[in-house]
Amino acid sequence: MSDSIIIIPTYNEIENVVAMTRKVMSFEKQFHILYVDDNSPDGTAQKIEELKQEFPNKIFLEKRPGKMGLGTAYIHGFKWAISRDYDYIFEMDCDFSHNPEDLIRLYQACAIEGADVSIGSRYCKGGKVKNWPLKRILMSYFASLYVRTILWISIKDTTAGFKCYRKQVLEKINLDGIPFKGYAFQICMKYSALRHGFKVKEVPITFIDRQYGESKMSTGIFKEAFFGVWKMRKMKI
Repeated sequence: MSDSIIIIPTYNEIENVVAMTRKVMSFEKQFHILYVDDNSPDGTAQKIEELKQEFPNKIFLEKRPGKMGLGTAYIHGFKWAISRDYDYIFEMDCDFSHNPEDLIRLYQACAIEGADVSIGSRYCKGGKVKNWPLKRILMSYFASLYVRTILWISIKDTTAGFKCYRKQVLEKINLDGIPFKGYAFQICMKYSALRHGFKVKEVPITFIDRQYGESKMSTGIFKEAFFGVWKMRKMKI
């Protein structure tokens, strides 16, 4: 039994799930993976079922009836992981924009260095972004600056989606009270952890834009984050 589970939401990620699974399973440190699939029409769930046979009791799959949003996928995964008593619960993208090698450093930041939440950060000292156009880099950077200003927090990469939580953090946060589905969800989780007094540590990573599949970014997700930060200040989360 591993003490660590990685939650990876999927929608049309058939080109990535095999490579991601094999990479994570190759580490000396044992991680389990929970895929939360939103009824991908490309056969992603069927491919994960095959991987479950290859890596029994290490790969898990939760199927949902359709696209319900990234935030709800993670909340579904958090509750699943808490009920099975994993000590360290990770968020990660399936498209290799998050380098699986960095899982070890995120784990060490919590398990050895005492953080309650560790964040794979593009914008702290040592963090980098590759293969993004300058316009998108600037938009992301200034979005984080905007969030820090509104919420009065010191986290540099407020929208980061590569994280490790101690189980106690997710047990304390009111997961059912979080209405957001996109980047606002990522912001809200960090803000909630800080409000509850948990120690958050940023770990520098190099973020690389996806090579396969399509980005899930949309105007609606951006608007939700832009206006959502004002709502967070009044929410009981």
